[in-house]
Amino acid sequence: MRVDVATRDREQFIREVHQAYSRRLLRVVRRSTGGDTHWAEDVVQETMLRAWRHADLLRDGGYPNLLPWLVTVARNIVINERRATREVPWSIDEKLAQMPPAADLADHVADRAELTTALANLNRKHRDVIVDIYLRDQALADVALAQRLPVGTVKSRAHYALRAMRLSLCGQR
Repeated sequence: MRVDVATRDREQFIREVHQAYSRRLLRVVRRSTGGDTHWAEDVVQETMLRAWRHADLLRDGGYPNLLPWLVTVARNIVINERRATREVPWSIDEKLAQMPPAADLADHVADRAELTTALANLNRKHRDVIVDIYLRDQALADVALAQRLPVGTVKSRAHYALRAMRLSLCGQR
C-alpha cells in the first residue's frame, strides 16, 4: 500500500497540532463543560477530527496560531451537544416504568371535603342515621335499636338523607 505524500503531510500536521494545542484546549473545554473531564476529552477529540478534515485549509491558510480556531470549534460542539440533550426527552428507567403509579391523594381529600360539607348540611336526625349506617357500618336494626326508632323510620331517614346529599354533591338544589 502506497501512502500519498499529501496524506503523510496532513497526518504529520495533525500530530503537531495535537501536540501543540490539545492540553490547552482541554483546559478551556473542561471549563465550558462544567468540569466534566470525559465530556471535555470527547470534545477535544471531535475538535481534532474536524481539524484533520480541514488540515489542508488550516496548514495552507497561514494561521500563526490555531488555538482560536480550535476553541471556536470546540465551543460550537459543546453548544450543539447541550442543545441535543435538551431536545431529547429523558429516557425512562425500565424499573421505574414498571412500578405502579403513586396514589394521588388530592382526589381523596377533595371527595372527603365535599362529603363533610354535604353531611354538615343535613339536619341532625338524618346525619346521625347516615353516620351510623355508612361510617360506623352498623346494621339498620342496630341503628334503630340504638336510636329507639322503628326500622322503617331509620330506612326513611337514610333514604331522604342520601337524596339530600346526592343533590348537594351534584349541585342540584
